Amino acid sequence: MVPPSASRRRFVRRSSNTPNLSVVASDPPVQVGRPWTRGRDVKLSVLMPAYNEAATIERAVRVVLGTPFPCEIELIVVNDGSKDRTGELLDNIRDPRAHVHHHPRNMGKGAALQTAAALASGTHIVPFDADLEYEPADVARMLDPILAGRCDIVYGTRLFGANTVYQSYRHAMGNRALTLAANLLFDSYLSDLHTCLKLVPLGLFRQLDLKESGFGLDTEITAKILKLGVRPFEVPVSYHSRSIAMGKKITWIDGIECLQVLSRIRFGKATVSVPGAPAPVRVTRGAAVHHRDGEPVGEAAVG
Repeated sequence: MVPPSASRRRFVRRSSNTPNLSVVASDPPVQVGRPWTRGRDVKLSVLMPAYNEAATIERAVRVVLGTPFPCEIELIVVNDGSKDRTGELLDNIRDPRAHVHHHPRNMGKGAALQTAAALASGTHIVPFDADLEYEPADVARMLDPILAGRCDIVYGTRLFGANTVYQSYRHAMGNRALTLAANLLFDSYLSDLHTCLKLVPLGLFRQLDLKESGFGLDTEITAKILKLGVRPFEVPVSYHSRSIAMGKKITWIDGIECLQVLSRIRFGKATVSVPGAPAPVRVTRGAAVHHRDGEPVGEAAVG
């Protein structure tokens, strides 16, 4: 029988020879997971739809453009037919990284995101709401696994009860129920189906053949990604929700539409089968780009 002290000595001796497994910046990636953007320098296009957000739009633009990111960024704001001063405030932006587009009427959040994506020139896009429920500093952290070559798709996950404020228990539980439905339908293990912060390659987004023009686009993006067999890399983010009285626009009807979108895509035919590269978009540099009714206004234009 080996004395206990000898066993402990052997354990200590083995522990002292354990290699250092910490990751440093010079290490190659454990796995190459950027099939849509492999070999390209990362540029992030932040897409900001805005509808009647005069109370927060200026600060939202300011904090995004003022946040340090580990790569080049651009901010594309789409005024979705606002009836308040949102459009007027956006026209005062003077930053070469900002591009502003005006819809002539309210067309829905999904349509605003698709317009913004059509104007984007980055390798990756991420929606960012103008109501400041999320923090742009979290978006900067979400870029780390992409820059490390680990993945091409990152979701900013809201952890229920940690670094979050939910104004409505029903909204929080509704999201968890719909996330469970998506996981069951696609045999996935997402934590947060309806996070706004979905960082995806622009090329993939353009290939998904998205149909939804309202809040359903949020569900459609994830469902089609899961349909491909791709699973997003999840990074925890903070969240401070608004209530209906504060201007939150989502309702239980959107939850029903979400279930319909999930079912339609799960039992439909996949529209994308292989990764592809994003089509190049030419952007003329200059002052902030402003569009109204589809025509450029100002000194710079997106082509």
